[in-house]
Amino acid sequence: MTNHLSFQGLRYCALLTCLLCVQLLGAQSVASEIATESAPLDDITTRSTIRDRNTLKPAPIREADIFWEKRIWRVIDTREKMNKPFVAPESPLFVILMDAALQGDMRVYSTVDDRFTKPLSTDDVSSIMYKEDTIIVFDPQTGEERVQIVKNEINWENVKRFRVKESWYFDANTSSLKVRILGIAPLIDVVDEEGNFRFEKPLFWVYYPQAREILARHKVVTPGGNFASTLSWEDWMEMRHFSSFITKENTVGDLRLEDSYTGVDLLMKSKEVGESIFNLEHDLFTY
Repeated sequence: MTNHLSFQGLRYCALLTCLLCVQLLGAQSVASEIATESAPLDDITTRSTIRDRNTLKPAPIREADIFWEKRIWRVIDTREKMNKPFVAPESPLFVILMDAALQGDMRVYSTVDDRFTKPLSTDDVSSIMYKEDTIIVFDPQTGEERVQIVKNEINWENVKRFRVKESWYFDANTSSLKVRILGIAPLIDVVDEEGNFRFEKPLFWVYYPQAREILARHKVVTPGGNFASTLSWEDWMEMRHFSSFITKENTVGDLRLEDSYTGVDLLMKSKEVGESIFNLEHDLFTY
């Protein structure tokens, strides 16, 4: 009788062992599937319109057809309501430009001038984007102090304005006033140790004709809230869906407007320069 019970016990133990093995194998299989499973699609369909978009080259223009031309420098302030897409967390313009420059996908230029004369290497861009600092840390084992070098990345939220260089010209071939953006420079505030504002400086210049391909593959978060919108940053800039004010025009002395005007006079002069450009086209067809 004892041997019979022992045999039954062994059978139960063997059965339990088999069940445990099956469960363990099933758990390992599920864990393996979870580990190799890709992230779920956070959408209702695969979006490829923006990703696969190609830009068209601007129409060529002969120098002989440029009847009149003026260089304009303007500033886009992202704190204005119309310019909120520039700092939308999903697709901020500065992050797009910075990532492309750091990865070597887009050439950026030094701010020694605004004529794109000195290209920057990825190491140069990295030194601009990341500021090295020293901190005191304590060794958890010995408790001794030691100096450690850390890199602090520029916060994209601190880039509140962009400088834009563009050329307005009258095309005699089509009898129309046209504009082409030449460059974009993100601006950042420089403060002292106490956090007081000192001045504003450009980080780098982006040659816009070279950046169009990259900007065309990044979607703009439109103010209307239409998630299905396929407007790219290249569309946004070309259609001029932004608010700005003029800070400089090409003059004999190459001066900024603020070098000659202040206060209300500065605002009025900025508006006057913009109106004079549009009045030119109107005056050419007034008899």
